[in-house]
Amino acid sequence: MSQSTERLERLLTDELGECCAADVEARLDELDTLSDDAAGSSFDDDCGVFSTLGNETRSRIARILVGADDELCVCELEPLFDVSTSALSHALGDLVDAGSSPDAKRATGVTTEAPNAPSDCSPSSTKLEMTEV
Repeated sequence: MSQSTERLERLLTDELGECCAADVEARLDELDTLSDDAAGSSFDDDCGVFSTLGNETRSRIARILVGADDELCVCELEPLFDVSTSALSHALGDLVDAGSSPDAKRATGVTTEAPNAPSDCSPSSTKLEMTEV
């Protein structure tokens, strides 16, 4: 066993009661498959979502939308932020661009919602939709 797999071998020994080279190879194959799946076509999309959520205003907007029972109008969000209406609308547009359906519409007056998203807000399961009002 190489030094890079010694810890894996110890983990497998603890889990299985014993470990051989075939067990390590099988687990490495599973891990390679997981790695390949994680770096699939959605990798760039996920990076875009994380980058967008790296801004405090956009992150806070997303958390408010996820916690809302229903869609919210920009005019409802505006009092919660110390930014201009245009900056808030721009932030909402960035959130939509980062993870929404391609037919999302942007308008001066919009309602925005995040569908029943899990509390961890994983990018692949959280989408923002904007509709004209």
